[in-house]
Amino acid sequence: MRAVSVWYCCPWGLLLLHCLCSFSVGSPSPSISPEKKVGSQGLRFRLAGFPRKPYEGRVEIQRAGEWGTICDDDFTLQAAHVLCRELGFTEAIGWTHSAKYGPGTGRIWLDNLSCRGTEGSVTECASRGWGNSDCTHDEDAGVICKDQRLPGFSDSNVIEVEHQLQVEEVRLRPAVEWGRRPLPVTEGLVEVRLPEGWSQVCDKGWSVHNSHVVCGMLGFPGEKRVNMAFYRMLAQKKQHSFGLHSVACVGTEAHLSLCSLEFYRANDTTRCSGGNPAVVSCVLGPLYATFTGQKKQQHSKPQGEVRVRLKGGAHQGEGRVEVLKAGTWGTVCDRKWDLQAASVVCRELGFGTAREALSGARMGQDVSKRYECANFGEQGITVGCWDLYRHDIDCQWIDITDVKPGNYILQVVINPNFEVAESDFTNNAMKCNCKYDGHRIWVHNCHIGDAFSEEANRRFERYPGQTSNQIV
Repeated sequence: MRAVSVWYCCPWGLLLLHCLCSFSVGSPSPSISPEKKVGSQGLRFRLAGFPRKPYEGRVEIQRAGEWGTICDDDFTLQAAHVLCRELGFTEAIGWTHSAKYGPGTGRIWLDNLSCRGTEGSVTECASRGWGNSDCTHDEDAGVICKDQRLPGFSDSNVIEVEHQLQVEEVRLRPAVEWGRRPLPVTEGLVEVRLPEGWSQVCDKGWSVHNSHVVCGMLGFPGEKRVNMAFYRMLAQKKQHSFGLHSVACVGTEAHLSLCSLEFYRANDTTRCSGGNPAVVSCVLGPLYATFTGQKKQQHSKPQGEVRVRLKGGAHQGEGRVEVLKAGTWGTVCDRKWDLQAASVVCRELGFGTAREALSGARMGQDVSKRYECANFGEQGITVGCWDLYRHDIDCQWIDITDVKPGNYILQVVINPNFEVAESDFTNNAMKCNCKYDGHRIWVHNCHIGDAFSEEANRRFERYPGQTSNQIV
């Protein structure tokens, strides 16, 4: 089993522009001359899935009259470059994994796709062969292309999926416009962006589950009751533009677009008859409770021991999921790990809905071997990238010539003076119980510095018969 990571639990709406982890920073974009005609004979391509923009989506290929997908195993930005050109775009700016745009159907045409990025066709890339795959559609790959078309591109091999109305953006608009208002906005009219602009949502049949989904989208862990009498009074004095009605969420959806809903037709003149604009009030998470009243209210609640945390992430709200059990921190297996499960963790930590659920130890594995003690080969420790070191850095001797027999704590600290910038310094220390009889050493109970709860760590520090240690 592999450790699992939650990625981008968005703190609040203004952070929705965070880039996906699959973007490859610094990877060169292969150039292609305008006169070069790309495309694969006998193949057709399209972008599918939901929600998405016209230049992104799940990659689907038609071969021998049958549509299929591509597995995300070994998928890279270089492969995305080739596929985006197949679709008529100049280059890729990112790619997605784990069926971000929803699982496809039919065959999985390509697996372990390996491209240099300069190929003129996906048929020139290495793979396991057409139709040879051990993946499921939960591993469908997607691409995010640059919104710029290739000059003179012949798109006869590109199939455009029928465009449908989609809910891509949601916001809360305060009902009272005057005066300074605090950010983030936690209460207001629910508005969705449609092709004709921002529109309100009819509140007929609106439920607390709908509010829960909206708050989660905007980065809030929960919702609270609204003074509807006040908003009904305001609604009578204003004109409204309704775009959605009959919204029915289960409450576990990661996005409002995944709920059952209906769009008003253009010629519908009786929109939201007898109803009012939907209003939602969200609860700020503890990290963003910036108002004095909310701080006092939170401090008055008893604070239990933290039992879930994120480690190894570069930003607030991302990292490897760790849980505390029996005084020891451990990880979570990524089997059946999905966006709904990740959202539970994010909300428990005071964030909103998870932006993405990562598997395969993308935020690093926990006390795992990542090096070899030998006089040959490349070695290193990795979290998201490979760092190569010489063998004489990984493996070093500890001189115990003058150490007397006894019980000790062996501690190894990396970057002790914080001279190298890191996203997380708390996992730089490793401690072990150590017993030395003058001839042999027994080392046991090894863990990184913050792997134990405070109580378990106090018991560890009171090692029976421990001899005073001198930190060098």
